[in-house]
Amino acid sequence: MGVYSYLLQTIKNKGAGFLFLLDPDKTDIKQLKAIVPQIEGGGADAILVGGSTYDRDSLEEYLEEIKLSTDLPVILFPGNHLQVSKNADAVLFLSLLSGRNPLYLVEEQVRGAPLIKKYGIEPIPCGYILVDGGCLTSVAYISNTLPIPRDKINIAKFHALTAQYFGMKFAYLEAGSGAEVPVPDEMISSVKSYIDIPIIVGGGLKSVSLAKEKVEAGADFVVIGNAFEGEMKIEAMVAEFARNIHLR
Repeated sequence: MGVYSYLLQTIKNKGAGFLFLLDPDKTDIKQLKAIVPQIEGGGADAILVGGSTYDRDSLEEYLEEIKLSTDLPVILFPGNHLQVSKNADAVLFLSLLSGRNPLYLVEEQVRGAPLIKKYGIEPIPCGYILVDGGCLTSVAYISNTLPIPRDKINIAKFHALTAQYFGMKFAYLEAGSGAEVPVPDEMISSVKSYIDIPIIVGGGLKSVSLAKEKVEAGADFVVIGNAFEGEMKIEAMVAEFARNIHLR
């Protein structure tokens, strides 16, 4: 089974899924041997690997270490074409639809596509939609784009529908790593009722209750990362998130 099919099956079987985000900038490679088995043991459904500043050489080693410690799918969450690696199972093939910077709409994708083909990684096309998270986030700063204002529900809906009509497999509503507030429930539920592809929601989900709230609003997957930063014993915490994210 491919990774995309696995993700769809996760939604079908569990109602919603839990993507655990590992950022090489924040979680040292030396910690992975201890942390990664706890991610799987706690019940996360897949591991995303992404960040803002790491390079390809360090990424290759980082992914190798993760793969040694888990059977979960390892999915790249790249910030640019240099963050594509042969050691991943799949890659979120992101287009930053909410921005108007051609570099992140299509140029980085054109550079990355030949590498994805060369390495035989499964691409999962994804419309990436930034939403105001209450502060300037790394992704907004680096991409030089403005997020969608929190009260502009229709703008988010229309961008998500565009992702669907482009043939993308997911719409990803992103408040940004370290966001002060997550994507609003009303926006999630409105987008959910407007499109036919699954929704990923990330950014600012620092507690179990917030993660559960987003799933109840309509998120098919939630991305959790910052909630675990600095912690080494995380399996019980991962399990608590999983119990509240999985609807069945």
